[in-house]
Amino acid sequence: MHKLKLDELNRVSVDEFKKQKKLPLTIVLDNVRSMHNVGSIFRTSDAFAVEKIVLCGITGQPPHREIEKTALGATQSVEWIHFDSTLEAITSLKADGLTIIALEQANNSISLDEYSPMPDKRYALVFGNEVNGVSEEVMDNIDTCIEIPQFGTKHSFNIVVSAGIVLWDFYVKLSKA
Repeated sequence: MHKLKLDELNRVSVDEFKKQKKLPLTIVLDNVRSMHNVGSIFRTSDAFAVEKIVLCGITGQPPHREIEKTALGATQSVEWIHFDSTLEAITSLKADGLTIIALEQANNSISLDEYSPMPDKRYALVFGNEVNGVSEEVMDNIDTCIEIPQFGTKHSFNIVVSAGIVLWDFYVKLSKA
């Protein structure tokens, strides 16, 4: 066994990426304060070929040196837009027919392993601020809430870890549908 070299990975170009079929997911960042987290979300979104990232409120926007440090160019491949408020963003996404899902610990949340996305639907996954999570205003306007099961003494994941877990889960479930 050997590690693959860059030319063995068969990566698509940015133009090819923009034309390829996407996972029917939009990532919504609700006032995410860390530029490194934003950049990592871009990179993870590129890896799973999500449709779009919606940056809301204080969430940093490209071009920014700290975002690029972790995005490694994914800000060029993944479509993104900014809204002044997350509520405005999810209202717009709902009007476009997306199902709005918050990733949060909440009453009546559905465990990620029990959630089954439908292949004929499009979804917006809302990830919250690193300290306060998804805002109450947004929670009052979502369609459903998913929670990632946790078994240790800590009760939260870093937003980037959460995104990786959820995107992989949706990818696997939608690929099998």
